[in-house]
Amino acid sequence: MMFVEAKGARIPAIGLGTWELRGRACARIVEQAVRLGYRHIDTAQMYDNEREVGEGLRASGVKRDQIFLTTKIWPSHFAPHDLERSAKEGLVRLRLTEVDLLLLHWPNPHIPLSETLGALARVKRQGLARHIGVSNFTVALIEEAVASCPEPLVCDQVEYHPYLDQARVMEASARHGMALVAYNPLAKGRIKNDRALLRIGDRYRKTAAQIGLRWLVQQGVAAIPRTSKLERLSENIEIFDFELSDEDMQEISAMGTAGGRLTDAGFAPKWD
Repeated sequence: MMFVEAKGARIPAIGLGTWELRGRACARIVEQAVRLGYRHIDTAQMYDNEREVGEGLRASGVKRDQIFLTTKIWPSHFAPHDLERSAKEGLVRLRLTEVDLLLLHWPNPHIPLSETLGALARVKRQGLARHIGVSNFTVALIEEAVASCPEPLVCDQVEYHPYLDQARVMEASARHGMALVAYNPLAKGRIKNDRALLRIGDRYRKTAAQIGLRWLVQQGVAAIPRTSKLERLSENIEIFDFELSDEDMQEISAMGTAGGRLTDAGFAPKWD
């Protein structure tokens, strides 16, 4: 397993996203993922599955200190006291004493960012989160967050895949020593049948999805593909036994455009 390192955090380069996974199926997928070698699991308050994620982690039999667990606070809970209470409630659901990474799930323009980040920093100082960060933050929001947060921010979790150009956000994150974590790294399944990726995959005896994930981690980005299929779990993590050439990396990067975004909520910020 490769790691992405930032501000003292060692984030496993491939993780399991759990958006839309629910109930016993969620617990089972998490358990199987950890048994297969996944050491990075991503959940969120809004996913309504923290309890099942915790069950899956315990059922795997792998020691807690071997797992990097991320969860996120929803923007409606960004008022300082509400954020601290939400962080504690999440730990109760997970049945854990701390998470490895606690993120602000989306920006909230209605609450001063400095107040929200002050509360996030307090949660870290209380020992409820080992690291803190943000998600869906633009370049301008990254700059504002870094300037106003009293504790280091280790990452920005954003949509990123071969069809979406994220060069500006990557550059801003790197400038501040922050990692980038990619959600929707398989473009909601679209890259599985991409002709260019299939052609590149033939050379390496890998699937189009594996090529897309390898392209991300080779840039120093962590990726958290979501799947509910056990066979896909194995496929998504088997990307550490080959390396894409510079030419292949450039060809895949050239596929990205500013209009390639697939996740764009009504409350989203003005994207870069």
